[in-house]
Amino acid sequence: MPSMWNRLSRVRELPVAVAFVTLVAITATLNPRFLLPQSIKDLLLNATIIAILAAGQAMVIISRNVDLSIGSILGIAGFTTGAVFASSPTIPIPVVFLIGIGIGAILGAFNGLLVVTAGVPALVITLGTLYVFRGINNAWAGGTEHFSGDRPKEFSNLSVDTIAGLPIITLLAFAVIAAMAIYLAKFRSGRDFYAIGSDPEAAKLFGIPVARRVLTAFVINGALAGLAGVLYASRFSSVGARTGTGLELDVVAAVVVGGVAIFGGSGTVIGAAIGAFLLTTITSALTALRVDKFWQQAVVGGLIISAIVIDRISTLRNARRLRLEQARQTSPAGAEGEAR
Repeated sequence: MPSMWNRLSRVRELPVAVAFVTLVAITATLNPRFLLPQSIKDLLLNATIIAILAAGQAMVIISRNVDLSIGSILGIAGFTTGAVFASSPTIPIPVVFLIGIGIGAILGAFNGLLVVTAGVPALVITLGTLYVFRGINNAWAGGTEHFSGDRPKEFSNLSVDTIAGLPIITLLAFAVIAAMAIYLAKFRSGRDFYAIGSDPEAAKLFGIPVARRVLTAFVINGALAGLAGVLYASRFSSVGARTGTGLELDVVAAVVVGGVAIFGGSGTVIGAAIGAFLLTTITSALTALRVDKFWQQAVVGGLIISAIVIDRISTLRNARRLRLEQARQTSPAGAEGEAR
């Protein structure tokens, strides 16, 4: 039993998963309408786009970077989706997805190249490109908005139709998150991101192509932001110059709350996705309980602070445990025990 408890205590996603289940249970008890089928569908739809963005952002943060421009990338991809359908109503839907993902990947590559070549922290670079990309979208869109009526019904139905009670775009998000989780956990190149986040200089000494991996993280993150922009155009009634504004802070919050260390080197995509579902559910739950919007923001802020503190405590405990194990192995008594 103690060993099982020790294993569970090391699962970074466990606290946020327990918090999520507890929140749903308490809210459903106080307001039974919270778990009606339509309410559950709305909760899933509200979290889907944030979860996709969180999956990409998690990879970037694990590699000890951050991308603050994802809201602007989503905005460009979303407006492009509306513009493409407005000019070519019969264009195949898969082609539109490829266009959005391609635009996101290009913008992500631009971020990544600046980070790896300029040697400037990603926080500074992407804060700048946040405004650059937003300015490009503002100049292009102006006061124009593309509405859902301009898009094929089949495209809008991606956010309406369900399979086994789950919206199609939510199932797509689950597939993306699962693929990302498998890549980071099972592939050697995926594990490289953790090594880079833990110690970039040591990673270089071990022969890991740090610059290439960091660039890859930004490209994948940008591609997922482009995908999220296309799904945004399916989910919401209009896309314009303001689409995606402010989303970057929600995404970073979801990733941190989901157990990804803000200084890199640890965490999982699944944890980031759970964090996205937790934060969006908190907003819906507090709204259902008629809690003032100010307190909703205060709760989210408190969660972020708590997540960072818990992560710091966990890191210090693990370091202390490692030192004790090393001391035990190198002590004479430990050596004698091993000899026996």
